[in-house]
Parts: sequence; C-alpha cells; structure tokens
Amino acid sequence: MRRLLAAFVLPAALAAGAAAAVKNPETFVYAAAADIDSFDPAWAYDTMSHNIIANVYEYLLDFRGSGTTVKDLTAILSEKVPSRANGLISADGLTYRFPIRKGVKFHDGSLLTPEDVRYSLLRFMLADRDGGPSQLLLSPILGLETTRSGGKPVAGLYERAAQSVRVEGGSVVVRLHRPFAPLLSVLANFGAVVSKPWCAAHGQWDGRAETWMKSNDPAHEDVIPNELANGTGPFRLERFERTQSQVTLARHDAYWRGPARLARVVVKKVDEFATRKLMIQAGDADVINAQLIYQPQVQNLEGVSVIDDLTALEAPTFLSFTFKLDPVANPNIGSGRLDGSGIPPDFFSDKDARKAFAYAIDYAGYIRDIQRGKGRQAAGIIPPGLVGRRTGPPRYRLDLRAAAEHMRKAWGGSIWEKGFKASIVFNTGSPQAQTLCQMIKKNVESLNPKFKLDVRSVQWSTYLEQTQGRKIPLFIGGWGADYPDSHNFAFPLAHSAGYYPGRQGYSNPQADKLIEAAAVEQDEAERARLYGRLQDILDEDVPHVPIAENVRYRAQRSWVKGFVFKPTFPDMPYGSYYYDLSKSE
Repeated sequence: MRRLLAAFVLPAALAAGAAAAVKNPETFVYAAAADIDSFDPAWAYDTMSHNIIANVYEYLLDFRGSGTTVKDLTAILSEKVPSRANGLISADGLTYRFPIRKGVKFHDGSLLTPEDVRYSLLRFMLADRDGGPSQLLLSPILGLETTRSGGKPVAGLYERAAQSVRVEGGSVVVRLHRPFAPLLSVLANFGAVVSKPWCAAHGQWDGRAETWMKSNDPAHEDVIPNELANGTGPFRLERFERTQSQVTLARHDAYWRGPARLARVVVKKVDEFATRKLMIQAGDADVINAQLIYQPQVQNLEGVSVIDDLTALEAPTFLSFTFKLDPVANPNIGSGRLDGSGIPPDFFSDKDARKAFAYAIDYAGYIRDIQRGKGRQAAGIIPPGLVGRRTGPPRYRLDLRAAAEHMRKAWGGSIWEKGFKASIVFNTGSPQAQTLCQMIKKNVESLNPKFKLDVRSVQWSTYLEQTQGRKIPLFIGGWGADYPDSHNFAFPLAHSAGYYPGRQGYSNPQADKLIEAAAVEQDEAERARLYGRLQDILDEDVPHVPIAENVRYRAQRSWVKGFVFKPTFPDMPYGSYYYDLSKSE
C-alpha cells in the first residue's frame, strides 16, 4: 500500500484581504451540511457522527499528521504501537498486545482501565447492528461477518469473543482468527473506548455473557442517546440540540495530553450554502462545508483562506441501484408496478436497466462543470494510492444510443413499451449530487417520453434510514475510508455482507471469494490481480456506477491556525480534529 499524501500541516493558505479581528477567539464554529445520526461508537457508521466521536472519544492508536501507513501510526490509549520489533505482535501475526496508558480520565472523572478497553472492543463486535461497523473487527478477530445466523445471535459467541480479547495485567491482548495486516489501521479509526461502568449505568450492555444477546442488533433508540457521551478525548459533549441539529463540545480540562486551546466547538447543520457563505464571510463560522461547485464564491472573500486540491481517501462518487425494494409505504416507486406510473420492487434486478443508466451519465460534463475540471472519470471503486486502483479506460461512457438499446432489452421490452416513474435521491446540502441527479434525469428522460425520474432530496439521517430500509431505487453514494486499505473499499461496496450490497440486495459469490482472498493475500501484485478481476465482475453486474474521483478544498477563516489534513479522518477536509486548532490574528 503506497502512502497517499506526504504529511504536512496547513497553517495558512490563499487569503483575500487584510486580517480582521478574531471573533470569539476560544470558540470554533463549523457550519456543516449534514445532520448527526449517533454518537454511540458501536452504532455510528457515517462521517458526521464519527467527526464528533473522534473528538469526544479516543482510539488505541491514531495516524500522525497526514499519514496513512502503519509507519505513520502513533500511540494514543495504547502506550505503544505494537510491532514485531517491540515484541507486541507475535511471530505468526495472530496476537497483538496493547499496554494501556495509565492516568487517563474519562469526562466523568473516572480513570481508564484495561477492562474498559476490552469491554469497548467486545461491545463494538457483539452489538453488530444491521448495516453497522461491527464487521470491521468481527472479521479479523472471530472470522465472522455477522454475529447472527438465521436472524438470531449465534450461541456461544460471547465465549469465543472473550477468549479472543483478554486483559493480562495492564495490557489488552487481541488474538486474531487469521493474520490481518490492516488491524492496527482499523483500531486507529474504530473501537473508540467507552467506560464500562458508565455504559452499564446508562442502560447499555453490562459486559456479562448472560446478557449480550439482549443488546445484539439494537434499535436506534436503544443505544447511547445523543444527549449523552463519556469519552477520554480532548472535548466533552456539553449539549446536543436535536431540533436544531447542533452540537456543542466543551474543552476537557483534565485531558491527558493537556487542555485544548479552544474552549468550545459548535457544529451546526446549515442547509443552504448561501447561509453558510454569509456565516463565514461575517466571521460567524470558522469553517464551512463548501463543495467544489461553490469554490468560486468563497475564493476571494475577505478574511477567508482556501486550502485547495486536497485528496481525501474515499471512493469515487457513484450511482447505486437497489435490486429488491421494500414497497410498503414507499414514496419512491409510484404505483409499485411496471405500468408507466411506477416501478416494481425488483425493477433494478434487471442488468440491462442498470447498464442503460450507466450509459446515460455525462461523466465528462460532470467533471468539467461540477468538479470544475478537477479529478478524472473513475474506472473502478478503489481510490488513488491503494493496491488495485484502475488506471485504464472506464467501461462506461456517455452513449445514449447504447443506453436506449439496453433499455429496450430490459424486462423483455416492457420498460420501453410502458415506461416507468421512479425517484432518484440525494442527501440535502449536496449541490454536486443534486446537479448530477438532474443530469441523469435529463439524459434518461430523453431516451423515451414515457420515462420519468423525480429528483428528491432528504435529510442525511433520513437518507441513511431509507437506504438501509431499501426504500430508494437509485441514489448517489460515497464512501470515506474506515482505514487505508483496498479491502475497506472492496468489502463495503461489493461483498454480499458489506454495507452497500446489504442495502441494495446485491450478491455475487464469485465477487465474495475474490474479496476474501485479496484480504489475506500478502503479495501486492497478486492482490492487484484479484482486485482487477473483482472490478471486471462489477463492470458487468453494475451494482454501482463509479463516476468521478473527488478533489476537495477547505474554506476557513484566516484566523484559524493549526489545521492538519488527515486523509482518513471523518468529514475531512471540512470537519477537523479540533484539538489541533486555535484562533489568532
């Protein structure tokens, strides 16, 4: 795996106008475009939620600066980064020992213990909510993709997990099912440490073998509520205003590395870019979510700096299809039948329908007009910098004649004869996704006057809920790295037990085998070959249509100091690790 970016700190950038007096120098305000799903580390699996979690809670390890390789890891709640050289990784690569840092305090004043770390890892795996992140540790530690069989928790699983994650003296020892080179990278982004007594006192699993099944696959309302949090990180949760979707974090004065320079951080959802722009222009926001399409509007604002051409470790923007929809009270499928006024729940199970859409996308126009000429059409799902990233010509291009041919074949010609009506959905606050949906709508409807696509936007939390519930026929998707390895893109986007296929109803046993083989393969060239074969399958199956590799930028007030671009940090480059930041002239 090659390093994606050299480590660098970005204390300043292109700024317009003279320096202004710093407004509210100890309070940092981020005007975001999406709302929060959950602050519970065992539930959350979206970037906005994890941006808060990564500032309130801590992991065993972290990436130093802008690093993305194992060599860039630094110790956080573990006193050392395990390696074979320091004796903390066994010769067979199966046992990892983490000596736990002493004297670390949770926000409630209690001291961190090795048992808290063990509990946190066990809870992360055994909670295993549908579509959640538990697989990231379940797979390497227990050799499982899920804790359930036939919809029920597997008996005896707690005992296996308890043997695999143990406390020995002042250390936590993790025993793997099979060697898994990216484990340390996973633990730099997941398995945030919670307090076992605090969780039990607030209605969560108490850590006993007899009770784990009751906490397996919890409902959203049964996890730690968003009004509560208790981590060891540099900021504590002061207030969550649900109706306003606003989070206020306060400095943790007893933080083990020393108090943050900022006293407070406010993360508020602001739907309209025009409002976000006014906020940063007036100094009422220190950073805003400003997608590439809006860069000309912030480039020359007085007192605003632009840090340009940032490449986060993320999958290309893609269009996804749901193969088997839930038709119950579904507003996105019209009549629910192939009668010209809707679509049946299995509309996109027909490969020709999916290929027709793939040929109806104006890839070059999207890059030229929406990405302002930056980036390139994606040839696969693996991003730049990782093994298996394709550099050859993409399979699909804008070809309306080919799109029409495939649409004529789909469903034995019924689509072309009867027409259809369906919704294409994006999350509110994403103008690039909105424009892309409009481009797709225009091209698809041009094929046949009987084809109708409604472009709909929904709030981020609703988008997550409806994609998980298989309510959306086709939607604009994205995937930020959980950890910097190709497996973290192949599995969630293409394995039948992965995040997106689970929501889409997509499954290909051959693809599953290739992904599983590549995950344990040590030879880089062979891994690249396996991922090449996988992406050939995806080209033919078309569960997603990769559209364009992303390039981002950050717009912040010029008085913001200390920003570090971390390619794997959640919500980069808009959100931040706020401990790094300060405000001064």
